[in-house]
Amino acid sequence: MSHPSRAHLSACLILLAALATHSNARADALVAVQVLREGGCGGLMPAAAPLNHSLLLDRTAEQWANGIALSAAVDRGTYPADTTAGLHVSGAEADLIRLLRQSSCSTVTRRDWQEIGLYRRGSEHWLVLAVRDTVPKHSQAPVLAARALQLVNQVRANGARCGERSFGPAPPVTLSVTLASVALGHAADMAQHAYFEHEDLAGRSPAQRVRAAGYADKLVGENIAYGPKSIDEVVQGWLDSPGHCENIMDPRFAQMGIAYASGQQSRRGLYWVQLLAAPRV
Repeated sequence: MSHPSRAHLSACLILLAALATHSNARADALVAVQVLREGGCGGLMPAAAPLNHSLLLDRTAEQWANGIALSAAVDRGTYPADTTAGLHVSGAEADLIRLLRQSSCSTVTRRDWQEIGLYRRGSEHWLVLAVRDTVPKHSQAPVLAARALQLVNQVRANGARCGERSFGPAPPVTLSVTLASVALGHAADMAQHAYFEHEDLAGRSPAQRVRAAGYADKLVGENIAYGPKSIDEVVQGWLDSPGHCENIMDPRFAQMGIAYASGQQSRRGLYWVQLLAAPRV
């Protein structure tokens, strides 16, 4: 005959204690979720930290309740969500802990959730759980550019294989304020207008944008990316792509600029632009 472990008993006791604590309180959906997270769904899952209540997500939950698809409701709102999940529960408030425990333990107790929004109509409850976008602050831009420069120069110093082509060591590149400004302009334009192309909406190529900024070049190359959340991730993604890798390894390039911008509406990820250039001497 098996016996419950000490940890399992402890988790169950936490849940029972929480239930007792809230027995005389309003057992609404927020309390139910917090109780289940703190108790690991009665010991079935690891315990998780409580969630912050977001008024913006309340609005998202209300729109979802009014018949708008959850993804569309998230897009309409101003909450910068990276990941969301929705739970629709029907039942009396006093039964919410039991109902959520039976149907949604793994969702409710996910440890990466940060915030929650709720909407109630009668016995119907709509819950939206979310992870906020982790967008780097603009004050971090110089630090990220320095890190990108370090990563690029490390691989240039060592040489690399880009698809079918092998590149030997190449001289280091330096950062250019002008190239960084042009990169930011294109990243911001793509983010604002939700497109992803080297040619901008005015029909200008990377080289044309660089020259318009007063930079005298002999050669310009551009790498773009959408989605990566860190500078290490975006540089590695370019190195894993033969064409982008060839740009980074091209020994003719001597200067670099890199920038990012946060997308809007349905494309809220980060847009990254790296410019590489050989200045005309």
